[in-house]
Amino acid sequence: MKPEEDPPTEPFPERTDVTDVNPTLVPRQGSVAGLIAVEDETSVSGTYAMGEVIGKGGMGEVLLAHDRRIGRDVAVKRLHSGAPSEEDLRRFMREARIQARLEHPAIVPVYELGRDPSGRPFFAMKRVAGVTLGERLSRGDASRQRLLRAFAEVCRAIDYAHSRGVLHRDLKPANIVLGEFGEVYVLDWGIARVVGDGHEIVDTADADTLEGAVATPDVLGTPGYVSPEQLQDPSSGRPADIYALGSILFEILVGEPVHPRGPGAINSTLSAQTVLSPATRRPDRNVAPELDHLCMLMLARQPGTRPTARRCADQIDEYLDGDRDVARRRIMAHELVETARDACRERRSGDAMRAASRAVALDPEAKDAAELVMHLMLEPPPEHPPALRSRLRTSDGEAVSQHSRAAAPGYVLIASFLPFIIWNGVRSWPIALAMFGLALVMACAAWDLTRRPLKSDAYMIVYAIGNSLLLAIMGRLAGPILVAAIFSFVTGSVVTYPTFLVRKWLLIAIMLAGFVGPMGLEAAGVLTPTWEMTDAGLLITGDAMHLGGVPAMITILIASVATLVMAGLQSSRVGRASRAAHHRLVLQAHQLEQLLPTRP
Repeated sequence: MKPEEDPPTEPFPERTDVTDVNPTLVPRQGSVAGLIAVEDETSVSGTYAMGEVIGKGGMGEVLLAHDRRIGRDVAVKRLHSGAPSEEDLRRFMREARIQARLEHPAIVPVYELGRDPSGRPFFAMKRVAGVTLGERLSRGDASRQRLLRAFAEVCRAIDYAHSRGVLHRDLKPANIVLGEFGEVYVLDWGIARVVGDGHEIVDTADADTLEGAVATPDVLGTPGYVSPEQLQDPSSGRPADIYALGSILFEILVGEPVHPRGPGAINSTLSAQTVLSPATRRPDRNVAPELDHLCMLMLARQPGTRPTARRCADQIDEYLDGDRDVARRRIMAHELVETARDACRERRSGDAMRAASRAVALDPEAKDAAELVMHLMLEPPPEHPPALRSRLRTSDGEAVSQHSRAAAPGYVLIASFLPFIIWNGVRSWPIALAMFGLALVMACAAWDLTRRPLKSDAYMIVYAIGNSLLLAIMGRLAGPILVAAIFSFVTGSVVTYPTFLVRKWLLIAIMLAGFVGPMGLEAAGVLTPTWEMTDAGLLITGDAMHLGGVPAMITILIASVATLVMAGLQSSRVGRASRAAHHRLVLQAHQLEQLLPTRP
């Protein structure tokens, strides 16, 4: 008989290969077509035809290979040539044994463990083709459902490893591979820990520069995915893996890592201010309440409160299958209501509203959650957060702009009385021209307020003084008694500005100074008297304008009618704005009541 020949070596397909290697290994394209297995550096014990190196790390390298015995393509990991230290040998052999003992579909199987002719240890494992979860997340070309199903498989693989006493300790998107046919693999068990193993590896892994991580001699794992307790104690237990899984789930839901990549990752992990809720971080992503709640549990700062990997997988499956357990949602809603009440007591209205609204989303029939949302919607917070203060300031600016838009024509109307003053006869041109000029200045100031309403308090006080001075000058034309009504109208109008709503007595004092001041100066003899009481009644004599005859009567009549019309229009505008604001509040409350469950 003709001796049986070895099967021919087939070229590898042109695809990107990802193997279970140290995180520093960088895969690349390669092929072993045409290689001959001989007893030299291109073979391992004559069994494997070795191809290109697809990655190198601190201890070893990974090569493409062909198993000549059964004709399959594999990946071979071996130590670098030279004289490895005893520690390197121990770590290498330990990694191979840990990975080999985990027989799970989502964990790359180890086929053989041995030494090559030169004495270097190696282990052969399944060749994995696909892309990492990190690459899929960066490209954004996978549906959330596809990624969540893959994540559930990863949780089951980690639950299996935990059941065998193995902790991964370096879970991250770069160590998860999504295959071309729906398969999922968890890679890189190089720093895994065996619970109860007397020879645990507790030193730092090789420098990791993937995922934007920064190597540090004090951190075991990848910053940004390492749990807070693992940063302080490398021998932390199973909850540390759950935290890393929670970080991966957060990235799937939000599209960005929970902690920033780079030097700030560790500080963010240890900070209590980091936002761990996907729904809060990115409201536009429409994260389901169940997934948001699960992610926050997995990222809890207290390790003992984190769920098991199996429970995480089950909850992901329940969500994907549409099994939204009503009882579980009610329990979650009750917990959120208590959280919202605690936030209310601590005067954190924003946190209270978010928790209460999530409770309503989880259980629309929850009366206590509905009442709490209603209370928070209708009762203003005792302390306004910065965002609310900014919106209120913008609203004040809109009110000032509308008021000033109505005030500007009034000042122009005052300036337009100059021809009537000339018609009556001018006694003091400086006073007449001062009134005309100041009225135009005030019109410009009012127009400026319509365009840039958020002025400083000092600006508004000067604006009020200008009004008072203008009215005082008008009093010199026809006596202060005749302009008393205008003083009242202007005071009632200007007091609606936000600056004077909280300083009403300041405005009243400024306006009183403009009205009473000239009368006092007249009584002291500083100014020429413009009015006196006689047996016949009140006698008014203008200091800057002649008062008498038909011109004076017509001028006073027009001024009185204009004042009444302006006062009516301004009061009507303020009343309509107040009524519209009140109606909006009532309408919003009515609509909110329709969204929330009715009270018994």
